[in-house]
Amino acid sequence: MSETVFTYAAPALKFGPGASDEISHDLGTFGAKRVLLVTDAGVAATGHPARIADQVRAAGIEVVVYDRARVEPTDGSLAEAVAFGRDAGPFDAVVAVGGGSSIDTAKAVNLLTTNPGELMDYVNAPVGGGRAPTEKLLPLVAVPTTTGTGSESTTVCILDVVDQHVKTGISHVALRPTLAVVDPALAMTQPAMVTAASGMDILSHALESLTARWYADLPAKQAHERVPYCGANPVAEMWAERSLSLLATSFREAVRDGDDAHAREQMSMAATFAGLGFGNAGVHIPHANAYPIAGRVGPFRPEGYPGADASGKGLVPHGMAVAMTVPAAFRFTFEVDPQRHLRAARLLDPTGAHGSDADGPEALPAVVTALMRDVGIPSGLAEIGFADADVEPIVEGTLKQQRLLATSPRETTPEDLAGIVRDSLENW
Repeated sequence: MSETVFTYAAPALKFGPGASDEISHDLGTFGAKRVLLVTDAGVAATGHPARIADQVRAAGIEVVVYDRARVEPTDGSLAEAVAFGRDAGPFDAVVAVGGGSSIDTAKAVNLLTTNPGELMDYVNAPVGGGRAPTEKLLPLVAVPTTTGTGSESTTVCILDVVDQHVKTGISHVALRPTLAVVDPALAMTQPAMVTAASGMDILSHALESLTARWYADLPAKQAHERVPYCGANPVAEMWAERSLSLLATSFREAVRDGDDAHAREQMSMAATFAGLGFGNAGVHIPHANAYPIAGRVGPFRPEGYPGADASGKGLVPHGMAVAMTVPAAFRFTFEVDPQRHLRAARLLDPTGAHGSDADGPEALPAVVTALMRDVGIPSGLAEIGFADADVEPIVEGTLKQQRLLATSPRETTPEDLAGIVRDSLENW
């Protein structure tokens, strides 16, 4: 039997310039007396976390700050944060101020300070134990300072399992933040490449959720079998399409002029809308590929991101890793629903200046590659240090992301994935 039901959920949302000034009030509505604020060193340097912490303290709420979240978290960095949370607790609520890395770190701390066990017990199978939380988590207020990850809306926490050279995640409805506070003014400090990489994450979220396998084409589930990623559906589709329209008019402008407040606000809204869509519909091939790409990175490290850590390992930002295989992936999925792919291309390129007026499988890849070039994203996997010899290991890592591949609109064999990765060595 085919599915007849789809689900939709989202955190409470507060959006707009100045929204982050009201967090003390929001925490008061949860009855919080003592909170943990999670951020990273780079975001801490902007002063936003300190300002928020001071405002919360002024309201009579004790704040403990953890500012060592790692950009692109690892199993080790999350374990360190969890240990801090356990030692410094108990808390009544958690506040995350930063990009997806800080928000995901806060999710892990929230999970493991309220539930028994260790990190790998909860990581998605087959990488980890796939355990589900049994105890209620604390209220989590997510305050994004980058425009792209959507972590403020989603039920997932992403991490790099270093020994296995793969990125994966923890996925459960309990991880979804209670409240997303999206203040576009906080994104004004993003460097251009952070804006570009994060923006590609928005783009991929919208495109992948829009083209994901339609919910009614999936096998029927019982109530207890339902998962957050339920396939493309009418509600998620609406959010994804609106996100693409916003990106069409703001992405290039936000990268070109970081002081353009209107473009920043439109990007924040695009990120929020995309998160509300993919957090329910799901993502598929580009995100599944992105995790082993990021996990197997060599010395590459883009401008605008922190320097090498003690291990000397490089860094491919998540949105950049996702972007690498977007053109080839949508060339591959085109045949399943040509009209949906062509509509996505025209939403992103309403004037036809970048090839969206074409009618074939190259329309969407052409629009995406034009955008990648304009915002300064590397031309393909080769530019960030990969070669043909890396194709097979990347495919092996991708095949571990079955939670994501399950929502691909087209069944993907290892040979198909190898073709997508190989075609992505050079996108232009």
